[in-house]
Amino acid sequence: MGVMRVSVDVGGTFTDVIVMDEVGGLRLEKVETTPHEPERGVLEGFDKAEVALPDIGFFIHGTTLGINALLTSGGARVAIITTLGFRDVYELGRTDREPMYDFKYRKPPSLVPRHRVFEVEERMTFQGDVHTPFDRLQAEDVAASLRALGVTSVAVCFLHSYANPEHELAMERILGAVCPEVSVTLSHRLLREYREYERTSTAVIDAYIKPLTRSYLDKLDGQLGGAGFAGQFLLTRSGGGAMTLESAKEHPVHLVLSGPAGGVIGAAHLSDLLGTPNLITIDMGGTSLDVSLIEGGRARVEHNQSFRTLPISIPSLDIHTIGAGGGSIAWIDDGGHLQVGPQSAGAVPGPACYGKGGTEATFTDAALAVGYLDPDNFLGGEIGLDSAAAETAIATLAASLRLSPEETASGILRIGEAKIAGAVREISIERGYHPKDFALLAFGGAGALVAAGVARELGIPRVIVPPGPANFSAFGMLMVDVVHDFSQTHVTELSTVDIAAMNAIYASLVARGRDALTADGFAEDRWQFLPSAQLRYQGQEHAVTLPLAGHELTRSGIDTILEDFSAAHERQYGHSMKDPVEIVTLRLRAVGLLSRPHIPELAAADRSSDGARSGQRAVYLPAAVAGTNYAVFDRARLPRDHRLKGPAIIEEPSSTTVLHAGDAVRVGTYGELVIDIGSTEEETP
Repeated sequence: MGVMRVSVDVGGTFTDVIVMDEVGGLRLEKVETTPHEPERGVLEGFDKAEVALPDIGFFIHGTTLGINALLTSGGARVAIITTLGFRDVYELGRTDREPMYDFKYRKPPSLVPRHRVFEVEERMTFQGDVHTPFDRLQAEDVAASLRALGVTSVAVCFLHSYANPEHELAMERILGAVCPEVSVTLSHRLLREYREYERTSTAVIDAYIKPLTRSYLDKLDGQLGGAGFAGQFLLTRSGGGAMTLESAKEHPVHLVLSGPAGGVIGAAHLSDLLGTPNLITIDMGGTSLDVSLIEGGRARVEHNQSFRTLPISIPSLDIHTIGAGGGSIAWIDDGGHLQVGPQSAGAVPGPACYGKGGTEATFTDAALAVGYLDPDNFLGGEIGLDSAAAETAIATLAASLRLSPEETASGILRIGEAKIAGAVREISIERGYHPKDFALLAFGGAGALVAAGVARELGIPRVIVPPGPANFSAFGMLMVDVVHDFSQTHVTELSTVDIAAMNAIYASLVARGRDALTADGFAEDRWQFLPSAQLRYQGQEHAVTLPLAGHELTRSGIDTILEDFSAAHERQYGHSMKDPVEIVTLRLRAVGLLSRPHIPELAAADRSSDGARSGQRAVYLPAAVAGTNYAVFDRARLPRDHRLKGPAIIEEPSSTTVLHAGDAVRVGTYGELVIDIGSTEEETP
């Protein structure tokens, strides 16, 4: 097997490729995404990077295939099989909704219409005992009905199967005998937790994307194998870490946030590398912007995410996504006001300046029009930008707004930055954190373009732009470990908890983790188990997840858990109480440790920085009578520890960093750009 590591992140507009050789050398490439044949974009990325597939030891892949299938309603024809009397659980959902006060809100169409929801007589108690035996004949009739309806995938979710999955397993055997061509998802294999609606919704989403994901991964795996690849094929998980190819095909719901997860994984690693434990990340690509928070060097993991109000109850990195990418379209609303996004020009036709037929002004067109971008140096000159097309698209908007084209372009950028700042507030201030206590890590193709402006608006004192920011999500994928998450609902009051019963549950979770890691090929010395518990005040709906010191509880450790819970609850919800505290769910993350690639330090300055400055460019600023000159620098020529101050533009093949007056930047140990916002530091030659 080869020694190279290759990671590929398929985004909405571009597919990013990073190749790391055995000595830590990195090669970054970017090709256009092929939405209808995503595997073709992956293979084109390999070709462009000139990678010999037999030399690859690890291939780590992040994909947006699942989320795109949900966004475009392009998934499978799904049916639900549930317990007799519970047919409408999925249709009814919960009585609360988001947004609560929008009277125009309409619930999105269901992924599974009611006529494809079937019942089977059976029932378990919450303790896992058989209340009503499984009706095999009725189950066989249901399986025959699925076949007649042309169902391609089915989600099985029986009442209290989290406590005893025997009846779900029996249903799977019948489906395999009657309609073996149908893909099957059993809810207990995804999560062993209570809440029937959330568990059903998670199983439905898994079933909805499973046939498509399996087909794509089988096709890609076959093409890679045919070209000589014999290494380990891993995919990034929504909850951080990676999963093996077989696990991904079996449980694709864990891939829904696969692509954005790479950037957060990379941010946590960079946080440790730079000694900067608190980071807020903005990942601005061509279609969307993802925001996350790193506290104490660790990414936040949530267990209750949602897609268009549909819950997905699996561990997911806490990533907030908005429609604010480089391809976000500018438009005028019914009130005559300028808006930006969430609609995107995507990869096809793309922004007007791409010259692919796009005619609507986008964020990228505005950045070109004000002078941030060089039309002859986009993607290192591989793609020439059409300034005239961008100006024409913006002029159309400007005429309707009765503004100049320059004012309109500047307004597009300002609105985009305001939306990004709002997303940062949502993931920080609204969760009890102040942005000033964090540095802003900016990546994605356009993240460094807006970072200084967003940081200034929020009072964030420092911005960090990593090396190769446009490929940073792919970089993060190189830092993954293989991860499995296990959980078991067991509601009990903390003060009277049966320690032996809790430890027995944890022992069963550890046993499942050992089995999973052994199946993945990990030796025992590469295992790591990370326990946690979900707790709440008695009678509450919401709960808080806390990491635990070990998976064997002791009576003396209960007081520590109680103190930690009170502190976490006060930070998250603004108060703590004296009410009894309940343990709701016990969780365990089983980690298969992979070797970490070495990240080389940037060599000490052995050359003059004179050649780094490539010229200057006039940038339109609303407050300026005329354009303001921004010095332009080539990032590749900036030596370690070099310092300069704004206004300046730092260019590299796939990204542009903008510094405004008062900002100062230093080139860090690993080539990162560290920008102090509002600094008055004098430029160092």
